[in-house]
Amino acid sequence: MASHRNQGCNVLDHRMSRRNFVMGASAAAGFGPLLTPAMAKQAKGQQKQILQVYLQGGVSQFESWDCKPGTKYGGPFREIQTTVPGMKICELLPYTAQKMHLLSIIRSINLKTNDHGVGRLFMEKGRTVGDYPYIGSVASRYLKNANDPLPGYIHISTRGLTDNTAAFLEAQHGQMKLEGVAPPENLLPRTGIPESVLTKSEQFRLQLNKQFGTGRSKSLIDSYDASFDQASQLMARKHLFESQPEKDLNRYGHHPFGQNCLLARRLLEEGVTCVKVTHHGYDTHAENFNFHIEQLDEFDKTFATLLGDIEDRGMLDNVLVMVYSEFGRTPKINNKYGRDHWGASCSIALGGAGIQPGAIIGATNADGTEVSDREVDGGHLFHTYMQAVGINSTSDHDIPGRSVPIGDPAASAIEELLA
Repeated sequence: MASHRNQGCNVLDHRMSRRNFVMGASAAAGFGPLLTPAMAKQAKGQQKQILQVYLQGGVSQFESWDCKPGTKYGGPFREIQTTVPGMKICELLPYTAQKMHLLSIIRSINLKTNDHGVGRLFMEKGRTVGDYPYIGSVASRYLKNANDPLPGYIHISTRGLTDNTAAFLEAQHGQMKLEGVAPPENLLPRTGIPESVLTKSEQFRLQLNKQFGTGRSKSLIDSYDASFDQASQLMARKHLFESQPEKDLNRYGHHPFGQNCLLARRLLEEGVTCVKVTHHGYDTHAENFNFHIEQLDEFDKTFATLLGDIEDRGMLDNVLVMVYSEFGRTPKINNKYGRDHWGASCSIALGGAGIQPGAIIGATNADGTEVSDREVDGGHLFHTYMQAVGINSTSDHDIPGRSVPIGDPAASAIEELLA
């Protein structure tokens, strides 16, 4: 059934790399004892962090944050009341509805693109063109403690793209990609090799690396060094990939998304600056309603549990939480009962660090075909994320000899959303 979901879309939009571990774009993982709720609460007031929940393919705004029941394009689902008076969302999100007092909704996003790649990059970089770093890489660069052995940016997914997320920033700020909760291949050193031999091997590598670096790009050498350092850190912390507690899996769900979100919570507790979890399967060109019942049923309870745990641990004041896609879905239903790509009037949910909770920003018209109030785009969102966690997005990147604005100078933050 899932194979019908992406009908009508260019296959290149869905061709996912199956490489298990791309070292050049990875970062190290250092994980001490996991925080208990009480310990996490004591960490309140420390550095800001970001949790990105990416609904890949384009979740329908009509079936999530901007329900339009009884209208021309509204579809079959009702809207339900949330814990915020006057705020209603789709009935497919009953658990999330009980947590909306922790979140706000932006209903007036116009990305001016219906292309997966362009939309994804706009939502991550705040720009439509140019080589700029992703949200997670910027957060890693400016929020992560330089002496912290933990990676700055971890992306958990069951499949996916291997973007150069760091762009012109240092290689260690690129995403470390984990394909689900399984450890990457070749995580453990070969057995039967004496420690002395491993030490000499590493010394030999460093010597060759130094020779190789003569007359070559420093950024290339830094990338190689980061890869080895990250792999070493990961190999030393293999306990991260041990079985997750059954009681937690029962709460989050035994499905991959549940396991990935539980791992995301543990990483945030450990102090990772930005954790991204991708939930695949929202490109509903066919059977949109059936697939959203399936997809959002899996998302809803798991996300609400994760958000609740972050709140219970006293972490929400320091963790920016964002639920987003690369665009939304068309108002018009196609002949396969699907909704196609639509960037002209989509929505996201946002909360936690630096965000005023319980707000609704902007609106679409009665049929949801266009933004009718407070139009924003990926550039405005990027500024808002950065300023919410204390990064001055109107300043330049800290790069010697270069002047590169952190956020798009043509855009600005959504000020009324900032706490």
